[in-house]
Amino acid sequence: MENLNAERRLFINGALVDAEGGRTYDVINPATEEIAGVVASASLADADRAIAAARRCFDESDWSTNKARRTRALIQLRDGLKAASDAWRRQIVAESGCPIAFTHGPMLDSSVADIDYSLRLLATYPFERELEDLGSPMGGAARRLVCKEAAGVVVAITPWNAPVQTNLQKTIPALAAGCTVVLKAAHDTPWAATMLGRVASQCPDLPPGAFNVLTSSADGSLGAMLTADPRVDVVSFTGSTATGRRVMESAAKTIKRTLLELGGKSAMIILDDADFSRALVGASFVCANAGQGCVLNTRLLVPRSRYDEAIAILESIYRNVPYGDPTDRKNIMGPMINAAQRERVLAYIEKGKAEGARLVVGGGKPPRFAKGYYVEPTLFADVENTMTIAKEEIFGPVLVVIPFEDDEDAIRIANDSIYGLSGSVISASPERAMKVARRIRTGSMNVNGAFFFSPNAPFGGYKQSGIGREMGIEGFEEYLETKTIAVPVDFPAAAIAHASP
Repeated sequence: MENLNAERRLFINGALVDAEGGRTYDVINPATEEIAGVVASASLADADRAIAAARRCFDESDWSTNKARRTRALIQLRDGLKAASDAWRRQIVAESGCPIAFTHGPMLDSSVADIDYSLRLLATYPFERELEDLGSPMGGAARRLVCKEAAGVVVAITPWNAPVQTNLQKTIPALAAGCTVVLKAAHDTPWAATMLGRVASQCPDLPPGAFNVLTSSADGSLGAMLTADPRVDVVSFTGSTATGRRVMESAAKTIKRTLLELGGKSAMIILDDADFSRALVGASFVCANAGQGCVLNTRLLVPRSRYDEAIAILESIYRNVPYGDPTDRKNIMGPMINAAQRERVLAYIEKGKAEGARLVVGGGKPPRFAKGYYVEPTLFADVENTMTIAKEEIFGPVLVVIPFEDDEDAIRIANDSIYGLSGSVISASPERAMKVARRIRTGSMNVNGAFFFSPNAPFGGYKQSGIGREMGIEGFEEYLETKTIAVPVDFPAAAIAHASP
């Protein structure tokens, strides 16, 4: 077992602590199927202590109103994470099988750098504004202030496919807004969260309880308890749509704000005037991180008039996808996260064959790997949009190619989904591409190779891909409540300024 120096403890009420009774569980390296280390397995009592600490910090400290303190604390956290990045990188690859090249981007480095955007928002966001006086049927003239205040205690529940990115894009804006946070990490990728706890323990301006980290076994009891607890004001969840429905149901019992970033079955549309030799190269990105990404464009729509040409190009691309050892910088794809996920993906592939889709490339476990939860890059042709592999999120390196007749047909097929998370369109005509992009019912669209993802770009979905937004001003405001205060027109300005946070 490699010495990764990974943090194994929980972070509760400002201290790194063992789980109740010293409980731990093994962290498995999906590329080797060997134990990479251990981590604390929190109990319901541990979760209760974390919520209590977050509630106490929000209610009794100045965290929610002291912008200067929050700024200092986030700078300390950012700098600490940057200093720990080399060790953290090795831990992330070992626990998730993420290709190490991606940790130099959104899987680590750029996500830490994006803390700067939240710091900029914290410095510039108008937490108060005065409204124009339009009178009131209930009385005379008044001055009306709209105040943005921290929403309260936030529970953030994150997935294993992009753990550092999702951990930070939930917790940092929430902390910047003045909320206190309980982060529940994914069972398979706990070290992406425990490093946050380790660094947070060394931030002098972060008060006890402002940030808490829980890791636990995969039985689901902890998540159910956290989402239902009446002391929690906001639940932010990223994961499958099926689990999101349960989270929403649990949170509804106390009418708490619920933010859901869920599944996707996004479509990439290649119009008939596109340069196929260039446009189709991007279709291999479905294999990035073994296809374990909600925004990946897993349905490829190509014109029927050029369908055979597209399949021939794609076959060559998919036979040459660089994959294998995630510590090799040349690879864009490592293993699936665990054995269960590998079997789930393989079952979808068998379903596709059974329903009549044509398997062109891949479709099984690569024989060159004796160990590791690998699935071959897989390409299906002759797919109809009614097939299971075209309708359901596979979350593996599987691309399905669907023909369309014209632009209207492509738009119809792309929108014929319960999901609406992302999508792409490529055309030689910018005007034509934009017309298509505006008619796709998704939270984001990429046109002619551009990519939407940025810390100031709101991210989220339509339909059953979720509720609410992360990142950008819209994501920041998800962690704020809105209060209107009316005062007499002759109210002293000094009194208003003195009461401002």
